[in-house]
Amino acid sequence: MNQSDKKLKMFSDVDLHLFNEGSHFRLYDVLGAHPTTEGDISGVRFSVWAPNAEKVSVIGDFNGWNKGSHPLMPLKESGIWSGFVPNVNEGEIYKYYIQSRVRQYEVEKADPFAFECEVSPKSGSLVQSLNYSWADSNWMAERKKYNDANNQPISIYELHLGSWRKSNEYQSFGYREIAKPLAEYITKMGFTHVEFLPLMEHPYYGSWGYQTTGYFAPTSRYGRPQDLMFLVDYLHQNGIGVIFDWVPSHFAVDDHGLSFFDGTYLYEHEDLKKGWHPDWGSYIFNYGRNEVLSFLISNALFWFDRYHIDGLRVDAVASMLYLDYSREDNEWIPNQNGGNENLEAIEFLKKLNVEIYKNYPDAQTIAEESTAWPGVSKPTYLGGLGFGLKWDMGWMHDLLSYMGKDPIHRKHHHDQLTFRSLYAFSENYVLSLSHDEMVHGKGSLIEKMSGDTWQKFANLRLLFGCMYAQPGKKLIFMGGEFGQWKEWNHDSSLDWELLNHETHSGLQKWVGDLNKIYRKYSSLHCHDLEEKGFEWIDCGNAEESVLAFIRKGEEELAQMVIVLNFTPTPRFNYEIGVSQLGHWKEVLNSDAKVYNGSGIGNMGGVEASSNPVNGKPFSLKLNLPPLSAVFLSQA
Repeated sequence: MNQSDKKLKMFSDVDLHLFNEGSHFRLYDVLGAHPTTEGDISGVRFSVWAPNAEKVSVIGDFNGWNKGSHPLMPLKESGIWSGFVPNVNEGEIYKYYIQSRVRQYEVEKADPFAFECEVSPKSGSLVQSLNYSWADSNWMAERKKYNDANNQPISIYELHLGSWRKSNEYQSFGYREIAKPLAEYITKMGFTHVEFLPLMEHPYYGSWGYQTTGYFAPTSRYGRPQDLMFLVDYLHQNGIGVIFDWVPSHFAVDDHGLSFFDGTYLYEHEDLKKGWHPDWGSYIFNYGRNEVLSFLISNALFWFDRYHIDGLRVDAVASMLYLDYSREDNEWIPNQNGGNENLEAIEFLKKLNVEIYKNYPDAQTIAEESTAWPGVSKPTYLGGLGFGLKWDMGWMHDLLSYMGKDPIHRKHHHDQLTFRSLYAFSENYVLSLSHDEMVHGKGSLIEKMSGDTWQKFANLRLLFGCMYAQPGKKLIFMGGEFGQWKEWNHDSSLDWELLNHETHSGLQKWVGDLNKIYRKYSSLHCHDLEEKGFEWIDCGNAEESVLAFIRKGEEELAQMVIVLNFTPTPRFNYEIGVSQLGHWKEVLNSDAKVYNGSGIGNMGGVEASSNPVNGKPFSLKLNLPPLSAVFLSQA
C-alpha cells in the first residue's frame, strides 16, 4: 500500500486514554508533525507530549524561529500539546520551544516522533511524510517461511552501513547506493538475512547508532526515509530478510533529545540510581511510566509497519533486567520485594513481544542477553520474556577462548567445546560472532586465532565449521567472513583488497559454502532449536581434541555427521561410529585446497563397515586433516 493512502488520525478521547494508560501502540499516527488539511487550508498538525510545560510552541524557518508565533494548546489532561500551522510544507525544519512550569527552564527540543532529522551535527526535525510504493508483496506474503526459526535456515550477516564499503576514502554508500552491491554480496555468500547496527538517528557517529536521539527517524547520514525503504524493498525483492538493531535500554543525553524534556525527568527516572547508565553515560527509560511504554512499543511497531522490517534485535537486554547491572552495592535501589530484578522492565519486555507477535506473527525478535536469565526466548504464557531468539554469548566466549589457545594445551580445555550441549536447547539460540568481539582492543576474528598465518586461517575455517555444524541460528559480523586482519574501525571501509590473496578468498569461499549446505541440507537447520536434531558420537576424546556428532533432519536418512579436529596433527584411519551402512559423501572439508587448505581428505567419501564403534552398529574410517571440519552425509 502507498503510505500516502494513510490519512492523519486526529486525537480522540480514546487515543488520549490509551496513551495515558500505556496501551496506545500507534502513536506515530497522531504525535509528531503530520501534513494535513484542516478546513480548506493545507498545513501541518504538530503534537508533542510535555505534561509539565507551561508553554509549548513550534518554531522553524516558516516563522523565523519566533517562539511566540505558533503556540500549541494542551489536549485536556493528557499532557499532549497540539496545534495546526497553515502553509507549512514537507521538508521544513522545526523544533519545539518548551517553557517548564516546574522550574526556570526553557529549551528547544527536536520532535521525539519526527520521521526525519537534519544531518548531524545539526539537530532540527523535518516535516516528512512516509509516502512510498512498495514492491515486496511476494516477500511479505511468504515471510513466515523465511523467518521460521523452528524449521528454516537463518544465517545473519551483521553490518555497520557506514563502514561496510565506501564510495571513496571519506564517503560511505547511502541507502540507495548500497542496495545493489549488498544484495549481490549477500546472495553470493548465501546469508539469509542482514542485520544493520542501529540506523535510528544518533548525533555521535562513533556510537554506531547505540546513542539514539531520533527513535522514529533513520539517520540522515545515508539519505532520506524513502531511501531506506528502497534498501529494505530491494533486499526483499532479492530474497533477503532485514533485521534492525534497536536500543530501548538507554538513550542519549544530548540537549535536543529526550532528556529532561519538559523541565522534568519525563522519559527517564529522576533518581540516577535507576535512571543513569554508568557504562554508556546515558539515561535509562522509566519503564514504569505508562506513556513511556506507549512510546517504546509504538516505536518498535513503527519499523515493522512503515519500513517492512522482518525482525528486531534488542540491544543490552541484561542491562534492563537487573537493577544492579554494572553497579556497586550502594549504587542501586532494590525492587519492592528486595530483589535486583527490574520488575517494570520485565513487564515492558513481555508486553513488547506480545504486541509485536500479535501484529506481526511472521516476524522475529532477538535478545542480546548475556546472563542465565531463564526463559528469555520462551512464550510469556509460560513465564518467559517472549523473544523469538536469544544470542548465545556463553558459546561465543568459550569457543573464542578455546581457539586462541595453543593446540598443545587444548586437551586441558575440552569442556569449552562440550559444555554448550548441557544448555543448547534451554533457549532458542543464535550463535553470534558479532561486532562486540571486534572492537575496543579485542582484535579481529583472525587475530584471535592461535598459531602462524596458515594455522590462523585453518583455525578460523574450523571455528566457522564448528559454528555451522552446531544447533542454533548463525550470525557473523562483516569482515570476519574473509579474515580482515584489522580490528573493525567505523571510520574505515572493510579491507576488500585482501580478497586478492588466496588465504582470504579461500576463507570467504568456505563461509559461502557453509551457508549453501546449511540451507540445502535439512539436517543442519530443521531441528536447530530441538534436542532431537543433535546426537553425540564422541564428545570425550580430549586427548586428541576431536569431536564427532550427528545432525538429524526430518527423515531417518537425512543425517549429517560432523567431525572436528582441533589440532594441527592429521589423523589417518580415524574411526567413528555411525548408524547406517552405505556410502557417506564428504560434503565439505575445510582443508580442501580450494579453501587454501593442505588438501588432505577422503577422496569424496567413505564406505561404512559393520564394525561397531562408539555404541553404533557401523563405523567409518576417516582421514582427519589438520585443524579441520569435515561434513559427511548419505542424503
